[in-house]
Amino acid sequence: MNDLTRQFRDFFVSLKLTVVLLVLSLVLVFVATLDQVNLGIWAVQEKYFRSFFVLWDVKGIPVPVFPGGYLVGGFLLVNLIAAHVYRFSLTWRKAGIQMTHAGLILLLLGELFTGLLQEDFSMRLEQGVPRSYSESFRDNELVVIDTTDPKSDEVVAIPESLLRSGASLQHPRLPFRLLVKDYYANSALQMKSGAAAGAPQATQGIGITVTAAPQPLTYKQDERNIPAAWIEVAGEAGPIGTWLVTTIAGTPNSAPIMRAPQAFQHAGRNYVIGMRFKRSYKPFTLTLQKFSHDKYSGTEIPKNFSSRIRLETPAGKEDREVLVYMNNPLRYDGFTFYQASFEPGNDKVTVLQVVRNPSWLIPYIACSVMTLGLIWQFWIHLSGFIAKRARQPQAA
Repeated sequence: MNDLTRQFRDFFVSLKLTVVLLVLSLVLVFVATLDQVNLGIWAVQEKYFRSFFVLWDVKGIPVPVFPGGYLVGGFLLVNLIAAHVYRFSLTWRKAGIQMTHAGLILLLLGELFTGLLQEDFSMRLEQGVPRSYSESFRDNELVVIDTTDPKSDEVVAIPESLLRSGASLQHPRLPFRLLVKDYYANSALQMKSGAAAGAPQATQGIGITVTAAPQPLTYKQDERNIPAAWIEVAGEAGPIGTWLVTTIAGTPNSAPIMRAPQAFQHAGRNYVIGMRFKRSYKPFTLTLQKFSHDKYSGTEIPKNFSSRIRLETPAGKEDREVLVYMNNPLRYDGFTFYQASFEPGNDKVTVLQVVRNPSWLIPYIACSVMTLGLIWQFWIHLSGFIAKRARQPQAA
């Protein structure tokens, strides 16, 4: 082994590196906790823990100022593995340390896989209405739906990340182009009579009477951004019209003028255009049978929320009722459904949090391995201490 290779090995095996990485982790957690007041938990996770560097915006230029969670965790993972290979011998007396470190490695890998693979959605269920899809908390999509066939719709979904002012979108399943005249990542709707001069104009749909004003992005956990875009539909013969699309339109709680679909015709076919929360379709349906909102007697303080739900699959493999309440989720087909929320004043609607995390068992396994390792190491030292005391001569 040459000097350069030895130095490289000694760097990653070094206990000093372990201490430095642990200190960096503490600082990262401390700063992220303080910044959670401004950004909210989701944005903090992305900025501090699920990134290689923490970036600060300096005059519109992102500048790295501190190592992120992926970088610190990656170095710590390599440091632990290198320590296993080069510093610790595999003996019965050291088996507890090996198991404890192996559990910590599993814990780091579990967090990495969770950050990469976990999906979080919500599912709003109305009593008696089957639903087979959930909706994203943060992601949105522009949709163009071909409603010509009365038996089924053909949906083209375009991610919000592709929407930017001046963009031209041509999907192979659409016989026309979509031109983004303007786009706001967050907005507030207002009547056109009070809109500022120079605001984008729509020629069709709700945009004739309503417009949107740009708003600062929100990162609070109990709030979400409401994107808005002005989309011009253009065929070979020229523009068909310009529509204002926003995630507020078409929702059950929106104003009556916003509920009507924004429809148009082209080449003998019927279309609807709009923006909605990103959907994730499931191969089964859930139907709310009854939502219960219990309160403590004589008060308005919530005591318990529960939803009796019917689970059905198209082939009839599953057809059963389950009760979902706090700390008692429904687990099915790789998804976990938690009782998350409800609509105040409406006891016929429930909101479930839908989580898909293929690596959800890893933290439990990791903690179990570390616990066994600590118990084993404690027992080795305790038994050695007892044996040593037993060999000592007893005082007369």
